[in-house]
Amino acid sequence: MDQEINNTPPQILPRILALGKKFSWRQTFYALRYPNYRLWFGGQLISVLGSWMQMTAQAFLIYELTHSPAYLGYAGFAAGLPTWFFMLYGGVVADRIPRRRILILTQASMMLLAFMLAALVFFRLVQPWQIIVLAFAAGIVNAFDAPARQAFVMEMIEPEALTNAIALNSAMFNIAQALGPAAAGIIYAALGPAWCFTINGVSFIAVIVALALMKLRPFIPRPADNSILEDLKEGIVYVLKHSTIRLLVLTVAVTTLFGRAFITLLPAWAVQILHGDARTNGFLVTAIGLGALTGSLFIASFSQHLTRGKLLTLGMFFYPVSIILFALTQLLPLSFLFLLISGTGVIIIYNLCNALVQIQTPENIRGRVMSIYSSVFFGLMPFAALWIGAAASHLGEKLPVLASASIFLIYAAAIFMFEGRLRKLR
Repeated sequence: MDQEINNTPPQILPRILALGKKFSWRQTFYALRYPNYRLWFGGQLISVLGSWMQMTAQAFLIYELTHSPAYLGYAGFAAGLPTWFFMLYGGVVADRIPRRRILILTQASMMLLAFMLAALVFFRLVQPWQIIVLAFAAGIVNAFDAPARQAFVMEMIEPEALTNAIALNSAMFNIAQALGPAAAGIIYAALGPAWCFTINGVSFIAVIVALALMKLRPFIPRPADNSILEDLKEGIVYVLKHSTIRLLVLTVAVTTLFGRAFITLLPAWAVQILHGDARTNGFLVTAIGLGALTGSLFIASFSQHLTRGKLLTLGMFFYPVSIILFALTQLLPLSFLFLLISGTGVIIIYNLCNALVQIQTPENIRGRVMSIYSSVFFGLMPFAALWIGAAASHLGEKLPVLASASIFLIYAAAIFMFEGRLRKLR
């Protein structure tokens, strides 16, 4: 059921200013008191750091090979396309098979794919089509990994730590996003992209070891009385009938398709607009990561003192505004600043949508609901990459970025005016 507070007019700024007195490191890292979550956090931090290195280096490599922003879109489309074919089934699997087992298999598969790409580059055999094929294969693996990973959080902690654990997951992800792209830019320029892919392959060992060391409660699978299609239908109907979850998933969809689309063009932006190179691209992605890290730690520290719905609404406004300002400048310091602000905005949106969906979802259907959530999140990324890459090929990089941010700003205004219940969610 929707959870509401009273209708007192929002006083966000005074409340934010008063938060300094309520800050507590103990609250910020609350979920780390659970041993299994500590293992997860450490292993994932190393692995995601390597993944960000690979994503940044791979994007710049395909742009370097083709000099085409459209190919950036093709690679993004290939990585996300499997979501539509496999991720809903991944949710059913995550409710039927121990999630730790699924994650060990998916992490090992991603490690193999990283080493394959590294070998192609080391032996000077790499072609754009090979990168696209490997991106598609990684997308298949991710379709089974994402629902299991989302639902696995509750196996490591108690329910009262859920929002904090999701925020720390985001913080960990964005620490990696802050450091990984910058490291990738430096290593790419000094040693070449193959070493970025090799480091990523090795990094998966950390999370596999962490998963193997966990002491978990016995996994109770969902009875397999229904067919896979019946289980899928049950999850979809639940999301469609739950008005709040439906609205949150729609917000994630619009954020991914329009708000986040500009990230696809960053390699071309670094070269064409800012007249930089691989290091410039790495620093741009790092700026988003630093901003997202700031937003994650803010939510982890103060989630008990702020109304999530109001904070989500605020993030939906200053995120597109920061992207518009980014598109209007050609100065690297200002570009870095506006991307940092955008990173804070987007993590507020994604983090709070994720937490609010999980809070309102029963355990016996969580894997399927989170597979639908993840399908929207990951599944729309290829279409975002495809449309903005094609648009940039014909119109240049700047106009599509301005257009996508403006569409998202219009959506935020419509939600503010016609969906006031979103601001009331705790």
